[in-house]
Amino acid sequence: MSYQRPKGTADILPGQSELWQQVEAIARRVLTTYRYQEIRTPLFENVEVFSRSAGDTSDIVTKEMYTFEDKGGRMMALRPEGTAGVVRAYVENKLYGPEHQKPYKVWYAGPMFRYERPQSGRQREFHQIGVEAFGATSPVLDAEVIALAKDLLEAFGATKLKFAINTLGDPESRAAYHQALVDFLTPFQAELSHDSQVRLTKNPLRVLDSKDKHDQEIVANAPKILDYLTPTAQAHFDGVRDLLTKLGIDYEVDADMVRGLDYYNHTIFEIMSADPVFGGGYTTILGGGRYNGLVEELGGPETPGVGFAMGVERLMLLMQGKQQAASLPAYIVAIGEAATAKALELAQAIRAQGFAVDMDYLGRKPKAQFKTANKVNARLVLTLGDSELADGTVEVKDMATGEQSTVEQAVVQTKFATLYQETVED
Repeated sequence: MSYQRPKGTADILPGQSELWQQVEAIARRVLTTYRYQEIRTPLFENVEVFSRSAGDTSDIVTKEMYTFEDKGGRMMALRPEGTAGVVRAYVENKLYGPEHQKPYKVWYAGPMFRYERPQSGRQREFHQIGVEAFGATSPVLDAEVIALAKDLLEAFGATKLKFAINTLGDPESRAAYHQALVDFLTPFQAELSHDSQVRLTKNPLRVLDSKDKHDQEIVANAPKILDYLTPTAQAHFDGVRDLLTKLGIDYEVDADMVRGLDYYNHTIFEIMSADPVFGGGYTTILGGGRYNGLVEELGGPETPGVGFAMGVERLMLLMQGKQQAASLPAYIVAIGEAATAKALELAQAIRAQGFAVDMDYLGRKPKAQFKTANKVNARLVLTLGDSELADGTVEVKDMATGEQSTVEQAVVQTKFATLYQETVED
């Protein structure tokens, strides 16, 4: 019987995994400049961590979450997004304590799980890189987080970016807008989809996020949150906009954006790319916003927060073909059984000095070995035969220049760094 991977998952094979490592290395470098530190949380949590944060009327919780009952009778869920688990860790480990600097900045990377229709760049098991910053209400932090998102995406080679922002206001703004939405949508209640009829009574803001076409036609004329902002909420949004302008970040205000998670308030944003790799039009590759109140919802003290997440698979689409094949420092061609044994000794000595090296293990003829050395992009090819064994030497060919030289085996065994550096500089 032949087995296949589960639908909506992917095998990350050698050749692809190097690109993943490159993405993570770029992210780590950029995030370090903003003073973010890595945090790692469990792949599964108590289901209430997500239902209380994402919202029990969101699509993620009602339709997409992988849940299971463990052997202790507890309901668990594979994480569908990263923020809730990070907030839970922030509360449980008392990272809000006075000994921790504010804002407390962390980043994460790893797999997430949602039961949805697989599509290009988005699977049921997908990967995200995200950031969270706790403890500051200032619009300066909102603007800095958006600037960080821009720097990250540009470091990954993203082009044709579009920045869309909106605000969901403070609790007072939301309450006024909630009532206005109910008043507007109630006359259409019978026409709404079943999901939206439920949401109308529980969380009317979710109706704005409906994927149903008729729902979208109805809400096209719905009131906008921007008309219901309190002076405080308006001042915060104006502050973010002013700072983005000063940072030279072009943006547009999308008054219809609500994001798919209930925990957002104040600033929300999405960044899209029209890179040809996405097949035309703009595709969202990063989204986030402010979530004051979420820490309290999960049992912590009053603590503001802001962050974003981006899909790694879509970053991979962006970077395909843009990476250069890594050069292998050395490949050893061994001619004969005795030479093969010596080649293994030299390979181990080179590895002990911190360099990658490969050799033949199949007893192939020299021509086939040289062909492999070319295929793996070896910088140096070291050839060992009977004469080299007798002389204690090795023939070294610089594959970039074609130059050849005879080198003592002792140099390879103890000073390979010098040998390699000379060829790179030449």
